[in-house]
Amino acid sequence: MKKILITSFLLLQSSFFLMAQQAPLVSHYMFNSLLINPAYAGSKEYVSATLLYRKQWAGMDGAPVTYSGSVHGLFKKQKLGLGAFIQQDKIGVTKQTDAYASAAYHLPVGDVGKLSVGLQMGVTSFSSDVVQLTYWDPGDKVFDYNTFSSLLPNAGLGVYYYRPLFYAGLSAPYLLSYDANQSGAINSSKPVHHQDRRFYATVGGVIESENDVKFKPSILVRSEGNTPLQFDLNLNVLINDIFWIGASYRSNDAIVALLEYQVNRKFRIGYSYDYTLSEIGNYNSGSHEVMLGYDFGYPVVKMKSPRYF
Repeated sequence: MKKILITSFLLLQSSFFLMAQQAPLVSHYMFNSLLINPAYAGSKEYVSATLLYRKQWAGMDGAPVTYSGSVHGLFKKQKLGLGAFIQQDKIGVTKQTDAYASAAYHLPVGDVGKLSVGLQMGVTSFSSDVVQLTYWDPGDKVFDYNTFSSLLPNAGLGVYYYRPLFYAGLSAPYLLSYDANQSGAINSSKPVHHQDRRFYATVGGVIESENDVKFKPSILVRSEGNTPLQFDLNLNVLINDIFWIGASYRSNDAIVALLEYQVNRKFRIGYSYDYTLSEIGNYNSGSHEVMLGYDFGYPVVKMKSPRYF
């Protein structure tokens, strides 16, 4: 019980708490933007599947642990991309599970560019084992329930422009807000987990050099609820079309080191480590993330270069 109390206190003191609880953010999103933008579905001519595991704030009891799996592909003749993902995030006594499906329509723009407009629909399930907590206010109605859960349907929109060496996107993957303290939000008479609206903006590209080295700078800006605007600055380097080595700065939160190895045309594996910059870093040994990706379908065989984003 004492460990849970300490963890809860530290999480509440962290400016990243709402993002960690409400919007699990993974460090490999720049290689699989389906988790943040439904218009990304079908942005490759082949089918792409990704599995991911993230252990945040290692060494701290009750810290976030995230699992996710996603798949998306393109029906080329119909210019229609379809995708789906399921993601589970556990923090303290609360477990959050997201299950969403996406559809995106891709239109040619110019000689090589494409513009995609996507829609996402699904549900988020929350479950909290309140009985595990120690509290000092028995009159609080939240604690009238030993456990309580919420099933919150939601929907989102996104746009995504991409070329072989450039991409940019805007998305609002969760348009509905469940928060009794916000005007226009959906609420209930019984305890309901909060879910805020989220907005993302991304832009990135690949810079080729004369040697077998390519540079991929990118930026992510995100906003959720009343939390301050946050951003990621990323730079990844591709060596010999096999190894990705990268670094990111996550505003007021962490510095990230990223590695990815293209085993063959179809299979890739990645790892990242986050060094926490906020005060909560005094109580953990950083965050670890492992990613497995597999691309399949006839177009993969014809690829002249690995996927850049």
